[in-house]
Amino acid sequence: MRAKEFEPEEVADSAMQVFWQRGYAATSIQDLVEGTGLSRSSLYNAFESKNGLYQQALRRYHQLTEVNVALLSQAEPAPALVRQLLMRIVEDEMGDTRQRGCLVANATLELAGQDPAVAALVSQNFQRLERALEQLVTRGQQEGEIAPEKNPRALARFFVSTIQGMRVLSKGSAPQERRERLMDVVEVALAAL
Repeated sequence: MRAKEFEPEEVADSAMQVFWQRGYAATSIQDLVEGTGLSRSSLYNAFESKNGLYQQALRRYHQLTEVNVALLSQAEPAPALVRQLLMRIVEDEMGDTRQRGCLVANATLELAGQDPAVAALVSQNFQRLERALEQLVTRGQQEGEIAPEKNPRALARFFVSTIQGMRVLSKGSAPQERRERLMDVVEVALAAL
């Protein structure tokens, strides 16, 4: 297949699935050839390297997770929206039979400490969610739903780290224990509001 015969977004989606399942280090170029349907030369021509394709897959994941950020701008009470977000994470994890977790959490643990470009993409993802949570907490304080002495930025950072921790905890939990463990985290996290 020639480079002009494919949609980069579709290739990024396919590559994202391969990286998400296998991780960066365990994914070979042959895995990406098979997962995307492109030849090696087309992959290299379009994305320059395995790392370039990985970065594009992270950008695509960023777009797909925008729904979680959008949830936080709805006109419901702030604590209810935080609960909905945390429950969405629980349900995502319970439905993840392959225990892939979160691609951004996986990238953080596997590559971000060694690759500045991946670290920047991971940071952008975290900051986007942090900003949305901080705005929600501030709104909740203005509406009397969250105590005014709480630090909105600190709470936002706490919830971002809680969400990422839930993703990692889920990946490492036995299926029969997963929901209980995640729900314990949700209840304790919500008490911080």
